[in-house]
Formats: sequence, C-alpha cells, structure tokens
Amino acid sequence: MPDVAALVGEQLSISAFNQLSGRLGGYSFVKVVVDRVNSTIHFINNAEHAFHAVYIGEQILGVSKDEMGRTIDKYNQGFYHDPDRRFYLGILALHTREDRRIFSLETVEVDTMSSDMIVWFHHFVRDHVDPSLPLLFKPANHLQEQAVAQLPPAELPRILAHELFSSAQFVALNPGEAQGGLRAFRSADEYRAAVDTLEWHDIIVMHRVPDDIPRLAGIINADHTTPLSHTNVLATGWQIPNAIQLGAFDLIDREHLDGQWVSYRVDAADAEVGLTLIDKPAELGRRPAWYAQRITLEEPEASYSPIAGLGELRHHDRHRYGTKAANLGELHHVLAGGSRRLLGFFQVPRPPRENLLPHLARLLDVPEDADLTLAARKLLADRVRVPRGVALPFSIQQRFLESSPRVQQAIGKLKMALELDAREVEPLCLELQRLIRTTRMPDHMLHDIDTALVTRLAGVRAFVVRSSSNAEDLAGFSAAGIYESINHVTTAEKIVESIKEVWASLVSPRSVRLRQQAGISLDDCYMGVVVQEQVAADFGGVLVTTNPMNRNDFRNVYVNVSPKVTDVVDGSTQPMQYLYSTVEGGGRTVSLGDATEDLGKAAKDQLQRLAVVGRLLQAHFSPDYTFDSPVDVEWLADSDHLFVVQLRPYSI
Repeated sequence: MPDVAALVGEQLSISAFNQLSGRLGGYSFVKVVVDRVNSTIHFINNAEHAFHAVYIGEQILGVSKDEMGRTIDKYNQGFYHDPDRRFYLGILALHTREDRRIFSLETVEVDTMSSDMIVWFHHFVRDHVDPSLPLLFKPANHLQEQAVAQLPPAELPRILAHELFSSAQFVALNPGEAQGGLRAFRSADEYRAAVDTLEWHDIIVMHRVPDDIPRLAGIINADHTTPLSHTNVLATGWQIPNAIQLGAFDLIDREHLDGQWVSYRVDAADAEVGLTLIDKPAELGRRPAWYAQRITLEEPEASYSPIAGLGELRHHDRHRYGTKAANLGELHHVLAGGSRRLLGFFQVPRPPRENLLPHLARLLDVPEDADLTLAARKLLADRVRVPRGVALPFSIQQRFLESSPRVQQAIGKLKMALELDAREVEPLCLELQRLIRTTRMPDHMLHDIDTALVTRLAGVRAFVVRSSSNAEDLAGFSAAGIYESINHVTTAEKIVESIKEVWASLVSPRSVRLRQQAGISLDDCYMGVVVQEQVAADFGGVLVTTNPMNRNDFRNVYVNVSPKVTDVVDGSTQPMQYLYSTVEGGGRTVSLGDATEDLGKAAKDQLQRLAVVGRLLQAHFSPDYTFDSPVDVEWLADSDHLFVVQLRPYSI
C-alpha cells in the first residue's frame, strides 16, 4: 500500500499486514492505534510513519510533527498514562512458533494500561485482524506481566516475551556483512580438531561458538546465546557479523554451503541470516583491512610502584596498575566523594526527549526541583559497594620476570619468533607460561604481598584474583575473556599461584596472537593484578548501559543475571536476560535462559536500581561530553546492596 498512511476501520488481512509492516529483530510488525471516540482502528503504514504519536498528530489531531516534538511529554502522558485516554496504542507482530503463525499484540513499555483496559484493547484488535491466526497479548513490562497473571487465559490469551525470544529463529547479535569461507562444526570436538586450520577470512557455524575463537570474518550460532557473552563482545570489537540462526545446519546442508565461499549478511530488518554463494575473492592473498588499523597503547610505567589499596587509586593510575584496577579505584573515589559528572547522560537532549532530568528525578524518587546530583550521590552511597582489594602494579610483574634468567631467555625467544612470524610461537608461549607458573616468587615480593593483604584484607576468607592489563579495554581491542581471573582463592599459597597464573595469561598463545594481529607489541604489554575480597551475594551478572539488540535505543540497558557471574560471560550456562528503562523506568524479561522461573519482585527492583546506577557511572566514566559511551559492569547483589566487581568500556 504505497503512499497510504494507514488502513483505517477495516479488517487487517495477512496480505495487508505484509504491505504495511516493517521489520525489527527478525519480526514483521504493524503499529496499531485504536481511537475510542470514533471506535475506529488504524493500522499504520510503517514506511510512512515510524511513530504512533506523529501519525496521531498529523492524521487525526491535525498537529504537525514539529509541534508534536516540542510537546511530546504532554502528549505521551495522554497516550500512555491517562486512565481515560482517547487512544490505545500498540504493536501487532507476526511470529512463527512450532510451524504455526500467530499474532502478538503489545503496548509500548511505558504504557500503564490496567488489566481491564488491556482486555478491552485485545478484544477490539481481535475483531479487526485475520481470524485464522491466534492473537496473543504480550506484556510489555513486568507490571503488565503481574496484571495479566491475575486474568484467566480464556479471557486474555497471552504469551510472554521470553517465550517468543527462546523460540526466535533469527536474532541479529551484531549486524554487518562479510565474505569468507564457511566452516560448519556440529560438535566441540570437530571444532577443536580443526581450530588450528581456521583463517581470518573464515565464517564459522556452531551450536554455540566458544569464547576462545581466533579472529574470524563472521560467526553464526545455531542455538540461543546472550549478546553479552565474550564471543559477542569480541565480534562487536572486531566489527564482524554475528547472529543466532536456529536451523542453520539445515540451511547449510540444503544449499551445500559448508566449505564454500559465501557472502554473509546480518541485518535486524531481515527474517534470517543472508548466505549467498560467491566466487573466491581475488584479493584474498592480501591482508585484511584491520591489519592496517594498528592499536596504540598509552605509554605504561613499569618503574617501582607500591602495592596499593584499591581506594588509593584513580583513573589516571591505569598506566601503572592496569585498567581494571584503576577503574575500581576511581569508583571507590566516586562512592566516597561523589562526582559532578553523574548527571551527564540525563543532561543531554535525546530527541524526542529534550529534557531527561525530570525522568531521573522520578527514578531517584525525589521532586523535580531537588538537588539531583545530591540524590544520585545518595543512591550510590546507600546502595553500591566495591569489594575491598589491593592492586599489584606492573613493576612487580617486571621484577618477577627479571628475577629468572630462564624466563628472560624464553621471553627473548618468543619476541624473535613473533618478529619472524614463525610457527614456533605457540609452543614458545606455552613454555613461557610454564616457566612463569613454576618459577619461585622472590622472598621480598612474597613479603610485600603478604604485608599488603594482612594490612588491608585481614579477616577475608575467600579472594578473587583478577587480571588488570594495559592491553585491554582499548578502542578496537576489547580483550574480553583472554586474560585470567580466578575465584574462590582461600590460602596464601593459592593467592601466589593465582597471581602467577594471571601473569602467565598475558603470554597465552591466544592472547599473544590476538594482540599481534592488532599490532600490539609484546614489549608494550604489562599485567597488573587485583586481589579482592570475594563477597557473598544472592545473584549476579553483567550489565551494559546500552541495548545491544538495538543500538539506537537510548532508553534501555541490558542485564544478564545468573547465580554465578562467571556463567554469564563464559557461555557455559544461558543467563536470564532483561531490559530496563533508565528514562521512564520499568523492565521486561527477554529470556529465562536455563532458569526454570523468573526472578521475584524484590530482585527485579534491585535490577532497576542497577540500571540507574549504570547510567550514572556511564556519565562519570565517559571519555567525552556526549556521555554516550556505554560501560560494561560485572556485579553482584543481595537484598540491600549492589557490589561492582568490574567496570570497563563496552564496544559498540
């Protein structure tokens, strides 16, 4: 229906739906407006109007787009919160579940419809869509889920967002396009047997791609995974396409694609991954474009620095203690003294919202004219904690390496092999790692480490030993998952072993290879270590202050939750996944992962606080004054507090 604003007052057939619909997240959808005054339904042409409000203004109320934009908060109050509103707004989406098609109907996330309003809306739309397809109501947030749960299914047929996500055939994890050789591995054993033959131009397909992949041209997961896995963080940093495509192996077998050269496309507006046979590219012998994009490191300082308590460090100490340690030290400072930057994200106009500060006031539960900086600082002081810890500087690692002639000789051999691009790089890395693990720690270093732990962490029963390198969290090089962090360390002997394990991870074959591809010299790489109290918590996970499924979504943050934080990022267990709004507030469950039931209300309230905390910290740690750069936060939570155990930039 080209140039038609909407189908008005008529029943929506499948043919009309297809002509009016847009696509997002692998689904076709049509925006719906019900005008209660005229008892009229409007199915909006997505090509003509991308927003409900603009359509209502121009086509029904006679209000221009510019005028609507200037007073959008007033109109949205009437559209989404007025209990006696004229218009009911929703989204009608078409899904395929178990080989049958269904319609889902949902409101926008901020809508506060009562259960009676939801039932009326569902029945009205039901009477105006193709009757051959079931119409199920999909709650748009946790409040709607609670309201719907009180209604009989016969009165309101429903489907939850996580039920749709878990059966989605296609999810665009990282959009993009690539050309390469397709390599399909149906088991981990197949992959392990062939991993040494993988090249930078390969596109691999697995049920769930492991975290230790070499740099590739593209990734396809044939089973569901989380966008916050290390694999997808790497894909994002490498700017390569990555997707979930259920039935990927059937597609590959049907088209005989395994081992062939293909063009690979991932686009959230498509219904599935795009795979097209191509001839082998003529320029394949050349190095890829990213070989020319060399990564520049800040000049590190490896001269003597003392072992420091985390609270003594600031962000500028990263060149001596590493990024993770410096960020945790900076966070200690923010919690103790506040920051004038905390409101930064909310102070920037984000159309159609010209002023987000009133929204922040509501999220902080204070009046709009309150001192929001003080209120934000109070939230952090009351709710956020950083576990105690000490930071070992680069200089201790260097003193340890220099204490052993055998280690120095092994480093020299590895550097020469890297310069010559020799095949012996991997065995030399493994030998150097073995030497680092087995070399005795000098007595004066043992004394310094023991003194620091006795002085600052006496009484702690279990520790986490974390890597903190200068060669990570860089623009174009995230290093997600390539350095070691070790949990549940309980004795002095195990702490020393773990410190050496972290140092050894700097020269693992994979970390050396990935840094070499990025142009980072081994001479420039240093490793600090954080020894931190391991806190007990009810649950934990990872938060990124963006929506990785929709990078244009400035409202929502993405949260993964698991009883064990390491399960969230290592891909071994599927976490629970949530979106939380940091503008209007409210959240929704995207996926239950491997859990059997959703979190309770108290836990979800903690996640909402976590979302707001993440936005405040995003502003403080922003490298510029747009305050747009998202952060990646590893966290733990109990009923009272949120423990931040790691904070770093998140690549987009």
